[in-house]
Amino acid sequence: MKAVIVEDEFIAAQSLERLIRALEKDIDVIAVLQSVEESVEWFSLNTHPDVVFMDIHLADGESFAIFEKTDIRCPVIFTTAYDEYALKAFEVNSIDYLLKPITRKSLEKALEKLAHFSFKNNNSDIVSQIVQSIRETRNPYKKHFLIPHKDKLIPIATDDIAFIHSEFKIAKIVCLNRQSYSMDVSLDELLRQLNPSLFYRANRQYIVSHRAITDLSIWFNGRLSVNLSVPTPERILVSRPRATEFKEWYMDNTE
Repeated sequence: MKAVIVEDEFIAAQSLERLIRALEKDIDVIAVLQSVEESVEWFSLNTHPDVVFMDIHLADGESFAIFEKTDIRCPVIFTTAYDEYALKAFEVNSIDYLLKPITRKSLEKALEKLAHFSFKNNNSDIVSQIVQSIRETRNPYKKHFLIPHKDKLIPIATDDIAFIHSEFKIAKIVCLNRQSYSMDVSLDELLRQLNPSLFYRANRQYIVSHRAITDLSIWFNGRLSVNLSVPTPERILVSRPRATEFKEWYMDNTE
C-alpha cells in the first residue's frame, strides 16, 4: 500500500511516518508534502496513492483548497489539532478524522476502516452515517479560545465569557470574573464560532452571553437595555425591530 503525507510541520510528519512504520503493515510512504501549492502540483503529475494522511491547516491555507484545484482520486484520512472541521472533512473523500496528537490506537482504527472501505464503489451511505454520527456527538461551536496575552497564550472557556465588544476594530472579551482580553478578530467571525443558544449579537458593538444577563429594561423608543452581572463600558441596547427576537432568544434559552 502506498501512502502520501500532507503535513507542514516536519516533526509531526516524522512522528506520523514512524507510527506507520511501527504498525508493521505493508505501507510505503512515497511522499511528504508541505503546502497546498506543492500538493496540487504533486497530485496533478503523479499516480495517486492508496491513501493520503492530510493535515487541515497548512502554511499557505486549509488543505480543503487542494480539492478545489485538483481531482484527488483516493481515500483521505485527515489529521488535525482541531475538531470543528469534521463535517467538512467528510465532503472530500475522507474516511476518518484523527485528532492530534495521533496515537497508535487511533491510527490502527483508521487503517482498519480503510481496509473495509471500497473507494471505487458508492460509499455515500457509509459517509452519511459517519456525518450523522458526528452531528450527534460533536458540538461544532468553540468551547475555548486560545488568546494571546502579553508573552503567553491563555485558554479562555466560552462558558466564562460575559460579553464581547468591538473596540477600534479589536474584539475585547470580558469574562464573568471581569478579566478582559483582546483578539485581533471581528465580531462577525467570533459569532460564527459561538453557540447561538448561549450568545447573541445585541448590536453592532456587542455580543452578550446568556449566562451574564441579570435582567432586561424597557428603554426609550421601544428599545431594550440588556443588564449584565459585570460592568460594561456603556449601556447595551437592542433596537426596537430586534427587541421581540431578543426576548424570544432570552426566554427560549432560560432554564
